[in-house]
Amino acid sequence: MRRSEKTVAGLALTAATLAGLAAPAVAEIVSEPLSYSVDGMPFEGVVTRDDAVEPRGVVMIVHDWDGLTEYERERAAMLAGQGYTAVALDLYGTEADPQGMEDYRRLSGALLGDRAALRARLDAAMAAAAALPGAGAGRVMIGYCFGGSAALEAARAGAGLDGFGIFHGGLDLPDGQDYAQVSGPVMLWHGSADPVSGPEDLAAVLVGLREAGVAHDARIYGNVRHSFTVPGSRDYDAAADEDSWQGLLGFLDATL
Repeated sequence: MRRSEKTVAGLALTAATLAGLAAPAVAEIVSEPLSYSVDGMPFEGVVTRDDAVEPRGVVMIVHDWDGLTEYERERAAMLAGQGYTAVALDLYGTEADPQGMEDYRRLSGALLGDRAALRARLDAAMAAAAALPGAGAGRVMIGYCFGGSAALEAARAGAGLDGFGIFHGGLDLPDGQDYAQVSGPVMLWHGSADPVSGPEDLAAVLVGLREAGVAHDARIYGNVRHSFTVPGSRDYDAAADEDSWQGLLGFLDATL
């Protein structure tokens, strides 16, 4: 997904999806940076919440392969409008400034090829988010595309979270890993025509979760391709986007 495709017209989110931002007039949506580091390397996420309400919990959003963009910030604002403390995480570091496919492939590939480094960055981000308002009510991690792969990695690593939401993520299982340490329910939203992780990959994840005794579910969209939640992308599907958003809200309501 090109960076430009994800930032046009403030994502041009569907009217139905934008309804999720229709918070009461007294809402006070605020954003602030969240800084953390790994081995001296600085990272900076974004925390968004409604200061006028008691937080319902913390939702951490792992970015797509093009880094933390307006897409994740917009999703965070939508979640804040629902009463959650939303955190758009940064896994690339403040010095990274990915500008195109080559950069996206290099940065995401480096982390997917070094799972220890990926886990270290996820751990640092989760530790920083653990001190935020609402964390005592529970914490959930969600991710889109590369972010979905990262959220599954956190789950398999035994991250002590209350749930994991995977939107059209990469579903391959690295050698030597399994789902035995997953701490909370896993929900997947996936297209049956996804060329990145096909139905066989999805089935393998579901079997692995079942065999590990992990509560899980999946919403599969027939003939929908990969980045169906990203307005402007060639794979965007408004109906699947809205349905998966509503599904996320239901998952959060049941989990946090």
